[in-house]
Amino acid sequence: MSDAPSRILIKGGRIIDPASGKDAIGDLLIEGEFIREIGAHLTCGKPHQQIDATGKIVVPGLIDLHSHVREPGFEYKETVATAMEAAVFGGFTTICAMPNTSPPNDNQSVTEFILDKAKVAGLSHLFPVGAITKGLKGEEMAEIGDLVEAGCVAISDDGFPVMNSGIMRRAMEYAKIFDIPVIDHCEDLNLSAGGVMFEGPISISLGLKGIPAASESVMVARDIALAELTGARVHLAHISTASSVHLIREAKRRGILITAETCPHYFMLTDERVSKFDTNAKMKPPLGTSEDCKEIRIGLSDGTIDAIATDHAPHAIQEKEQDFDRAPFGIIGLETALSLSLALVNDGLLTLSELVRKLTENPAKILGKKIGQLGIGQVADITLIDPYAEWTVKESLLKSKSKNSPFIGWTLKGRATAVIIAGMLHENRLCQA
Repeated sequence: MSDAPSRILIKGGRIIDPASGKDAIGDLLIEGEFIREIGAHLTCGKPHQQIDATGKIVVPGLIDLHSHVREPGFEYKETVATAMEAAVFGGFTTICAMPNTSPPNDNQSVTEFILDKAKVAGLSHLFPVGAITKGLKGEEMAEIGDLVEAGCVAISDDGFPVMNSGIMRRAMEYAKIFDIPVIDHCEDLNLSAGGVMFEGPISISLGLKGIPAASESVMVARDIALAELTGARVHLAHISTASSVHLIREAKRRGILITAETCPHYFMLTDERVSKFDTNAKMKPPLGTSEDCKEIRIGLSDGTIDAIATDHAPHAIQEKEQDFDRAPFGIIGLETALSLSLALVNDGLLTLSELVRKLTENPAKILGKKIGQLGIGQVADITLIDPYAEWTVKESLLKSKSKNSPFIGWTLKGRATAVIIAGMLHENRLCQA
């Protein structure tokens, strides 16, 4: 029996690697877990697998900076394994798991539990994000050094803001020591209290309590100031308003070390979607106005917003079937993010390379990881995309345990047809009924 590593030869795809500036038709050879060769008309004897990538795009494996895997504690919504299945279906080879589990990921044992579950599932890579404060209560800092030692790549109280500016300052100072980013949930709880959608004419007409745009932008401004004070790497999560984009743009002009992400729902939907009291349009931060949506798109185009993340937030059907006021915030996003983001290319807002950068190279840089690129000797994490394939989003197709998506019924153009994770091929066969 031969001990030679397995070989996969990808033939004739459009290889896009923003990290190296490569954008050309070519071949890519994988040997074992690693990329062995990239070039034209490659041969390698008889490969174990050969993939005809004609008409497809070959890119670094997509990286999601912002997923909620729900395990431990909320396995009825999602598990590490089902989140990974959703990631693979959506073209993501790496996901970052937020800490708002039960118990929260505020100590080594929870981090190790999540990593063990990910190892057993054996699909996408998973990077745990540890809590900033114990119990996500915003009162006492977690043992950040212990979390980093256990495998956490960043800290965040995502789902909850750190309202105490002194604690947030200290968290940034500790994060700087350990050279990890602070992933920042920007929300002023005193402004958002009791709100269930964006504050404006539509919330008034529906009789629903609104959340003002300032709830986000006030905290964006505060944490820009703290980032400037501490010199820490601060990453602003799920940016949704025009005012926040303006603040981030100006801060970057002044050289402050901040990065920002948005999510597909903030450049594809507005608060008008709430008009039918669809609880799958209830999220936090809430869907903004058409002006907010427009400015998010401009922020993506001009580089103000560095990355596109999913904020994948599964909830069980019975939870979302409650009255709008009572239903939880959040939607799933791993399976649809790539297809929705490709609309930015079709609309002429981003080039394909620019879009790939926001899903690969930039998230990797934010995490400080040498991933998200196609280089000789790199681990073979690769996504194959058919930019022309149309598919209709149906509950039966989604791999997530929950189905709370506002995009059910939408026909989307472009999808991941396969991912390769550390040299292992996973094909996404899509059977449309």
